[in-house]
Amino acid sequence: MVRVCLELNKITKAIEYVERSKTRNLVEQILERDAKTIFPPDVVTQLETYRDEIAVGQYQIQNGKAENPQDLAKRLQELRQQRNNLQDKYLPIGSGFKFAQLPTTLDANTAVIEWYIATDRILAFIIQPHGQQLISWQSPAAELDALIDWRNEYLIDYYNPEDENKIQWQNQLETRLSKLAEILHIEEILGHIPEQCQRLILIPHRFLHLFPLHALPVKSSYLIDLFPKGVSYAPSCQILQQVQLRQRPESQSLLKSLFAVQNPTADLYENGEKDLGAVNVIKKKFTQAHIIKQAKANKSAILHVDENHHTTLNPELRQANNIFFFCHGYFNPNSPQDSGLQLADANLTLIEIIAHFKLANCHLVTLSACETGMIDFRNTSDEYIGLPSGFLLAGSTNVVSSLWTVSATATALFMMKFYEELQQQTNIVLALNAAQHWLRNTTIKGFQDWLPKSSLSIFGQKEINKRLSEIAKDKRESTPPFKSPFYWAAFYHTGKGV
Repeated sequence: MVRVCLELNKITKAIEYVERSKTRNLVEQILERDAKTIFPPDVVTQLETYRDEIAVGQYQIQNGKAENPQDLAKRLQELRQQRNNLQDKYLPIGSGFKFAQLPTTLDANTAVIEWYIATDRILAFIIQPHGQQLISWQSPAAELDALIDWRNEYLIDYYNPEDENKIQWQNQLETRLSKLAEILHIEEILGHIPEQCQRLILIPHRFLHLFPLHALPVKSSYLIDLFPKGVSYAPSCQILQQVQLRQRPESQSLLKSLFAVQNPTADLYENGEKDLGAVNVIKKKFTQAHIIKQAKANKSAILHVDENHHTTLNPELRQANNIFFFCHGYFNPNSPQDSGLQLADANLTLIEIIAHFKLANCHLVTLSACETGMIDFRNTSDEYIGLPSGFLLAGSTNVVSSLWTVSATATALFMMKFYEELQQQTNIVLALNAAQHWLRNTTIKGFQDWLPKSSLSIFGQKEINKRLSEIAKDKRESTPPFKSPFYWAAFYHTGKGV
């Protein structure tokens, strides 16, 4: 349908079909598992009535038993629309999307690129600032094969069991990103965006969600450097629209209250590395901070289930405007709604986050650990079902997560700088991008000079200085040790930005 719409030059209809496919599976999974907890009893009964009547009508049409197939088909369409309208009153994400409503949520400095991987080529939709123009772009047919080959090589190296430290993957990352920029024709696509545009939102598709598109080399620089107000991501236009319209009290400080989960599983430092104390530095920047760590960071500390099987969210977490998870994330390809975060005694699943987290005050969820923003690369679904979209649907306006197994030292430095930047400005995208620039451009000596100002404990400073000294054995003090995209491009922002 997307290709047919483009052939007929109906670009708006094409992107609406793209968006419809991106929400269908998630809506169905939510309904299948948690309908009776999401909807009031009378609504559940009405939805079951719609379901049964639609099923009977479909059976009659398919088996030639309908007296008037055309009238029945029209009736079924009406029933589906009534069902969708009723569901949409309660679901965190709806069954449809109207492009005409999106431009009002974009300002005069923000453009959007949404990709769609068709069966024979790569498609991109470019939404200019204020939605003043919607442009479609299609790759040459051969580029899809090139993209799939590129993806396979990237992932084979990343998951190579003979290279546990991913050295070969790291060494190839910069070169591979240059090749990806060519395959996606990123410079050609950017040519459709006005030069005065200052912010870019990327909406990948399928396995493109796995890669740091903000770190694509462009014009002797990186994509992230071309937009002064930052580059961020969204799972879909529909979720972007919801998040952009979501308001938080202006009087509420971005660094007012923190809820953090710290080191719930011992294997976070299984290679003998020690906790550098970044969470302790970060919590000092907040007026209020509630930290649960190690064995105390268990499931019941997040969600409490009473004797009547009613689930309530930890009140400190519910009220926090910043939530920080320093723990493992995982993706379950066979049951995406069971993907989640590993706590000390159990997993906090995606469906639990969507169903039970009501984050009316939350500005930012930071998932500071390995692979918290990943999806399963074998997934052929049109949509991205993962932790970032789960926290957005649960109420947060912003999520920061990671695309691969990150360096403990670089991540500690990065996170401390990120929250330091948040003290200076309220724009989360700018703070994140500034921290990425700092991490990749700061020299060994620059980090050593910064450490005494960082609020790290003496132990933390000594430990990082020790690691920097090990790096300095092979490099000059004027060398930026974390210049490679491996260190700074793993973390990315999804959501509103402020």
